[in-house]
Amino acid sequence: MKFDVLTLFPEMFNSLKESIIGRAVENNLIEINLTNIRDFSKDKHKKVDDTPYGGGAGMVIRPDVVYDAYTSLKDENAKVIYMSPKGTVLNQEKVKSLAKENHLIILCGHYEGIDQRVLDEIVDEEISIGDYVLTGGEIPAMVLIDSVSRYVEGVLNEESTSEESFSEGLLEYPQYTRPEEFRGKRVPDVLISGHHENIRNWRKEQSLMITKKNRPDLLKNNASLHSKPIHLK
Repeated sequence: MKFDVLTLFPEMFNSLKESIIGRAVENNLIEINLTNIRDFSKDKHKKVDDTPYGGGAGMVIRPDVVYDAYTSLKDENAKVIYMSPKGTVLNQEKVKSLAKENHLIILCGHYEGIDQRVLDEIVDEEISIGDYVLTGGEIPAMVLIDSVSRYVEGVLNEESTSEESFSEGLLEYPQYTRPEEFRGKRVPDVLISGHHENIRNWRKEQSLMITKKNRPDLLKNNASLHSKPIHLK
């Protein structure tokens, strides 16, 4: 999987050099390239924005510098995504779908956004990471890279992604590790029983309870989750 990011602030992506994503890059499982949009400004001061037509607060990124940055990548087969609060909200199904692509170009906006004409010209899809506004598209782009990379073969083991939140339309069950007792609270007995079927049932029951409490909308959208009750043996 190859990611190309068009941004005004490439230094913000240094955190992707760490942990699982960093190891995936080192092992050539994914490739992350950063293109500074400012490098394509023809202004002597490297200015990339201007005032909006029609008036209004803030500045708008010019279409020509964005287009020149995009064409420098020379891959018409790549899927181009613009990180925008106006886009479709990212969810796990979308993440899985994007993980099937070979090359994603991610465009990060800033200030009051990017001139609509270049968005119409090059963008395949606008994606939001939630119903709120950030100062720029860099953090959303990192969220997208991280979430999609986890589904690239070899980055994680298959079990890690098959039992996590949203994998079956539910939030994930609680996790426990040593010590067996912490500040008077013990690990649930079922988890140290060695009875694998009971453990699976307990985890499913906990997932249902947590989802009902925190995200009941997920249950409404999946009637199959209301099937026969779960019983521990």
